[in-house]
Amino acid sequence: MTMTRESDTMKYRALLETKLAELLQAVRKREDITIEKAADALDDLQLAALRELAITNLNRESRLLRAVRGALARFKDGSYGVCLHCEEPISPKRLNAVPWAAYCVRCQEAVDRGEMIEERHDADDFDLMDAA
Repeated sequence: MTMTRESDTMKYRALLETKLAELLQAVRKREDITIEKAADALDDLQLAALRELAITNLNRESRLLRAVRGALARFKDGSYGVCLHCEEPISPKRLNAVPWAAYCVRCQEAVDRGEMIEERHDADDFDLMDAA
């Protein structure tokens, strides 16, 4: 590993650890998904819409948390920066944009098109109860 590559690796790890702390804090905030009742039907509808938005955000943050944890696990096993599908190096440009990327651009596009099933890994086994 070259000096530049090693400094990049340290940068990615620091970014991932910062993102992990941010996401752990975000998924712990679940008060927005409590079921509230209002006297007015329109207010009830608005509360339900806000609750759905909060649940959507929690789901997105939980998926991102799994991805960040997976990337940190790949640091531990030495596979960080290598596509989980084709095993080719993930470009530094992609890692700069998405440090938790598990796939190279080509394989991620195949996942997004539904041509390839996203692979699950031990680090993906995240339960929302862990966030409590």
